Amino acid sequence: MTEEDRLSVFMNLMDRGNGPFLDLIEQEALEGGVPIIRRSTQSLLRFLIKLSKPKRILEIGTAVGFSALLMSEAGSEELRIDTIEKYEKRIPVAKGNFERAFKEKACNMTDLSRIKLFEGDAFDILPTLEGEYDMIFMDAAKGQYINWLPEIMRLLGKGGMLVSDNCLREGDICESRFAVTRRNRTIHSRMREYIYELCHRDDLETVLLNIGDGMTLSTKL
Repeated sequence: MTEEDRLSVFMNLMDRGNGPFLDLIEQEALEGGVPIIRRSTQSLLRFLIKLSKPKRILEIGTAVGFSALLMSEAGSEELRIDTIEKYEKRIPVAKGNFERAFKEKACNMTDLSRIKLFEGDAFDILPTLEGEYDMIFMDAAKGQYINWLPEIMRLLGKGGMLVSDNCLREGDICESRFAVTRRNRTIHSRMREYIYELCHRDDLETVLLNIGDGMTLSTKL
């Protein structure tokens, strides 16, 4: 076991976890081969929501609803979450998990309208959304982050936070595009372009963190 692995194990042991309901959703997702946010990412999201107290969050990439429920649990009862999912097989699972949370009075789901699921491609849905969001969580097709950014900036309120997951691509992001497999070169190039754009825009202050598979935190100035 490497030093980095040992540190990860220690840090995960210190994490207090999410409670029985979310632990069950996480277990079901992992058993079904559905990628969900890593433990360190979960901890950071909970911290950011407790700190900033957002009232409106947009998530791109619902999967089975785990991260939306985690954010709901961390937020106040005033928090409303809009979440977008394209993959048809995961949509009914996410809806079912939201209903389970409501029935079991878990994750602050006192009202099913706290989480609104938009079904379809983010390219089609983002232009239809109105108003400003206090936080936007990007966790969908990594090669599309840069293409979604104009609409994301339109929807992110001043002082709001953009959280982007899986930015380091298991360390491949620091390699030459010719060092990664051919099928991953487009994603690799677009993610590097995305990170550069976030870090060099005058209207954003961004930090790149080696947490989970890499995250960027950007606040709109």
